Amino acid sequence: MNRLEAMSVLLLTVEKGTLTAAAKELHMPLPTVSRKISELEAHLGAKLLQRSTRKLTLTEAGRSYVDGVRRILEDVDEVERRATGEYQVPRGELVLTAPVLFGQKYILPLVTDFLAQFPDINIRLLLSDRNLHLFDEDVDMAVRIGVLPNSRMRATRIGSMDTLTCATPELLATHGKPKHPSDMERLPCVVFTAPTTATWLFRESVSRKEFGVDIRPRLSVTSAEAAIQAALRHTGFTRVYRYHCAEHLRAGALVQVLRKFDVAPLPVHLIHGSQGQLPLKMRTFLDFAVPRLRDELALMSTSNSSTK
Repeated sequence: MNRLEAMSVLLLTVEKGTLTAAAKELHMPLPTVSRKISELEAHLGAKLLQRSTRKLTLTEAGRSYVDGVRRILEDVDEVERRATGEYQVPRGELVLTAPVLFGQKYILPLVTDFLAQFPDINIRLLLSDRNLHLFDEDVDMAVRIGVLPNSRMRATRIGSMDTLTCATPELLATHGKPKHPSDMERLPCVVFTAPTTATWLFRESVSRKEFGVDIRPRLSVTSAEAAIQAALRHTGFTRVYRYHCAEHLRAGALVQVLRKFDVAPLPVHLIHGSQGQLPLKMRTFLDFAVPRLRDELALMSTSNSSTK
């Protein structure tokens, strides 16, 4: 029995949730996957998985063993990277993820410039408004907007991002400019956070206490970009991150309202899960990306201040 291979098969099976999904990912016959896990259990003299027709569940021994296996395989990967020179020369594949529109506007141009300078590095850029799990989905680095939970992730702050409410001048001429967030309850709105209702957070200008306003949208969509396009067509007010609409605000196609009720800006980080010495491809990308992203977000913040 190849123990490292069996460990890898077990870990992937747990991550995928079924033997069938693991077999498909590994391009391996299903009976072979099952046999390798059974051989590992026999070697250990312990049951690792409770198997049913619908799902797999780790036993108590299995949970402990899988945690150890994950650390062992990470150490093996690091040793192999050292042996192939990944810590001496920036090379290999780098997997990045970012929110869709942020990635298109800021990460993609940065990535193309980076690739031009480092021909031995390839990049997979995964654009998703879902927060991909770095360990489970083999992602090296991610852009996160918002307060980070406590975790094993290492983070580099690159700036902050405010949330704003905006509409076209034509819509304001028709419906009037809201004086207080509660006015939004009667005004047409476009949301992309819920199918029927949404709660938009604001902050009292004096007490700085946050409060929510329940919105009944004229239109609900599934992306910020769609919400902006609907707002540009005078469908309603919308509430988005500044980067979603910065160019339209500068052009005067959209107008920000209720500024004094804005909530505090959210931090923006580049995060990664690597412990110890970083592979050179990741350190090189951080050194390249962080100052440029900080400049971009600072410029956006300065532009916001100058228009208040």
